[in-house]
Amino acid sequence: MSRLGSIGVRLYRGEIGYDFVAKRKFWYAVSILITITAIVGLAVRGLNMGIEFKGGAVFSTPAKSNASVSVAQESAQESSGHHAIVQELGNGSLRIQVSELDTASATKVQKQLSTDLNIPVDKIDAELVGPSWGEQIANKAWTGLGIFMVLVVIYLAIAFEWRMAIAALIALIHDLTITVGVYALVGFEVTPGTVIGLLTILGYSLYDTVVVFDGLKEGAVGITKQSQRTYSEVANRSLNATLVRSINTTIVALLPVAGLLFIGGGFLGAGMLNDISLSLFVGLAAGAYSSIFIATPLVADLKEREPQMKALRKRVLAKRAAAHARGDFSDEGDDPSHGDGDDPEPSDGPFDAAPAVAAGPSSPVVGPRGRGRGRSSGRRR
Repeated sequence: MSRLGSIGVRLYRGEIGYDFVAKRKFWYAVSILITITAIVGLAVRGLNMGIEFKGGAVFSTPAKSNASVSVAQESAQESSGHHAIVQELGNGSLRIQVSELDTASATKVQKQLSTDLNIPVDKIDAELVGPSWGEQIANKAWTGLGIFMVLVVIYLAIAFEWRMAIAALIALIHDLTITVGVYALVGFEVTPGTVIGLLTILGYSLYDTVVVFDGLKEGAVGITKQSQRTYSEVANRSLNATLVRSINTTIVALLPVAGLLFIGGGFLGAGMLNDISLSLFVGLAAGAYSSIFIATPLVADLKEREPQMKALRKRVLAKRAAAHARGDFSDEGDDPSHGDGDDPEPSDGPFDAAPAVAAGPSSPVVGPRGRGRGRSSGRRR
């Protein structure tokens, strides 16, 4: 097994920890790059809105009609002057969607399909869809999204603090932007199923974030009364303590969604499954990423700007500098972010021994090399 693979296995097992907070600028840059790509894709390609939002007609051929998909698409496009989407269903029928059609144009397309596919005109079902229904769905979705975000910010501000509420909100916007951008880049049709998928991922996006925030809140109790760890180090410990659970939860959630997307939508040609599963798949992956690499590091950034946290960092660094000068490394912090490269023991770079579960300043913890220690008594041997 390669060294990188070995590190990945040990990280997953919780045997080592990764310094997410200290490396946050790199992950911020990755997120910004992905977000810009999504926005550019949305601006250049735009969203492929379904007929529920643009209006149009849906034509259905009888089961086992053995009609050609290519012939049906060419016939519908020539007779309507608009792009047609043709899907072959499991029973052998065709579903033909043509946007922006009125009643007269729909009748014309229906007759042309009957001639080209050699199917009686009364056997081809035609259904007109007005754009007003899709607009109502979209407006209600936007309203629901706005109410949801306001309630989330209020709840997190009360349960935790406003900095965590802001970080969670930014992570949510990050996830939604990436999901919508992927839809624009791949050209999938946006349907009411897509809207349902987007609203569904919001809860998943918050789940891991709230779990980490809860551990961080507990671990930061009385943090200014000690001088062993900075707030960023406590945040990183809390993040690593829930890392394996976050990975397992995400994988378990992604497996059935991947089955819907790649098997149900890809091989079986189930259109509605594509609409829902793509938004779920991208949203779940983006939500897991943002809860680990965005939300908690943002909280640490905001907290480190407070005067008391700045004073704590100065005390911690001064204490470590004095310990280094004496050759005493027993007061080093628990995370690799404070390392200065003078440690003669081998290291995995940004990886180090797994930190203990985040706890208060008086709780015993395990140092980077597995050295057990408790709260400092103020006396040195």
